[in-house]
Amino acid sequence: MTTSLRTGVGSRTRARPVTAADARDPRPAHDPPLETVYRPRHPLDLARTLLIHRRGAGDPTHSTDGPVIWRAARTPQGIATLAVRAHSDGVRAAAWGPGADWALDQLPALCGARDDPAGFDATRHPLISEAHRRNPGLRLSRSDLVFDALAGAIIEQKVTGMQAFAAWRRLVTWCGERAPGPTPRPMFAPPSIDGWRGIPSWTWHRAGLEPPQSKAIVAVARQGAAVVAAIDRAVDGEAVDRVLVSRPGIGPWTSAETRIHALGDPDAVSVGDFHLAHEVGYALTGARVDDDGMLRLLAPWAGHRQRVVRLIGLSGVREPRRAPRLHAEDHRDR
Repeated sequence: MTTSLRTGVGSRTRARPVTAADARDPRPAHDPPLETVYRPRHPLDLARTLLIHRRGAGDPTHSTDGPVIWRAARTPQGIATLAVRAHSDGVRAAAWGPGADWALDQLPALCGARDDPAGFDATRHPLISEAHRRNPGLRLSRSDLVFDALAGAIIEQKVTGMQAFAAWRRLVTWCGERAPGPTPRPMFAPPSIDGWRGIPSWTWHRAGLEPPQSKAIVAVARQGAAVVAAIDRAVDGEAVDRVLVSRPGIGPWTSAETRIHALGDPDAVSVGDFHLAHEVGYALTGARVDDDGMLRLLAPWAGHRQRVVRLIGLSGVREPRRAPRLHAEDHRDR
């Protein structure tokens, strides 16, 4: 089986059969993977491109083992585990599970092959120019898994990153599905849309999620397939926003985060983020701004505003903290 040469993905093969040594491995038994090599036509920083999808260091859908990045996903064809590493001949990838074919077909998009930087002018600001020069391999990745990105964004609404990552970790581990393959640690794919809808109220509470977030996920899951189909038909980011913000509990911030992760949208800006406007303002002007000020500063890069946000994040410039970190409250015992 081969895939289109236009994507840079070469021949796809089955790896060696399971041996007696594999039988002694204490991890669950697994079939041989499908394997391929993706040869990008652009510089690629694999870790910085792919790990935007990881939700905290303990994310059960992601793991790193030396140079190998492991990713568990629920694809349209079923659960898949993907292992990728940068190599002199490209990106070597192996995939296990019923969704293995889909995961390998989608690999170029995950690595930023559909990211088009044409029209982006880094020279408009010296900080952006320098960050762009130092990070030539940054690409905007897309997972093409809309509901997973949407559920993750809803979980991150109006809480600290620590709280959101812990809730995601618990929910995916408790309610998701064990990922196939020889993963370096137990990994799990997120629940299906029906699985998200069926999570009982006490499980949401035990996971540390507040009722507004859990109700929003359950509500959108009731029409999950229709929402995903409508986003697939959307012609641009504004159309995606119209689909999502019409749903209860979903606003512009959640829609933008979904566009960033699922669609690799180069122009999405997470308006309403607790820190983002301050960071953008400080990086570009040396002073804080609000959301309106941030949008004015990013306006010269229309079409590539998310690219600028990512480069600001990689620049190393951070606003000095003026107050203690926000205390994370735990309501699970209440």
